[in-house]
Amino acid sequence: MAKLYLVPTPIGNLEDITLRAIHVLRSVDLILAEDTRTTSFLLHHLEIEKPLRSHHKFNEHATAQLFSETIAAGRDVALVSDAGTPGISDPGFLLVRTCVEQGIEVETLPGATALIPALVNSGFPCDRFCFEGFLPQKKGRMKQLQRCADEERTMIFYESPYRVVKCLEQFAEVFGEERPMSASRELTKKFEETVRGTIAEVLAHFREHEPKGEFVLVVAGKQRKKKHQNEETTDDDQD
Repeated sequence: MAKLYLVPTPIGNLEDITLRAIHVLRSVDLILAEDTRTTSFLLHHLEIEKPLRSHHKFNEHATAQLFSETIAAGRDVALVSDAGTPGISDPGFLLVRTCVEQGIEVETLPGATALIPALVNSGFPCDRFCFEGFLPQKKGRMKQLQRCADEERTMIFYESPYRVVKCLEQFAEVFGEERPMSASRELTKKFEETVRGTIAEVLAHFREHEPKGEFVLVVAGKQRKKKHQNEETTDDDQD
């Protein structure tokens, strides 16, 4: 029975693709790509020739049913995004949901994603975190940030270089200038950089140095207030 494969692709360094991902891309009948030009470059590097079709945020509502029917007809299909794991701030969810609803098998390969390296590299707790992805560009942006104001887990955001300074200014307004954070850019690439400090310090850095590359912003969670020494502890506190 044919299936849908979700195949992570490198976020920068082409050596980060897995052997299993290469095997799947060589074996499927069709590859769905967020941008066929970007994927063509990767396939050429891997010496793979396969039919390519576009599946991106502007057409995924229309093509999800079409491609699920292609798989149901017996053709194995791989979905890739321009970089990283499909479905993580990239197209993929609608096609996966459609396939699941129709009883079509879906197999997701492990592989590259920007949020985990940035999280681990930040030096903040990694045992519990929340991924916020890209904030809305206009309407609802501050409202979403304000919902995160009391979040105690480490928070991860994606941002473009064109909006990163504005985003850091909004972080300072909502989280406070002294909240610790890190900003990672160009992960796995030649000019990879992580800037750590308070929100005010990171903002000052990127006001002086033009932001370039895609950013992963990691913000420490809000610290819990320490209990008074004489305050009774609950069973949950003792666990």
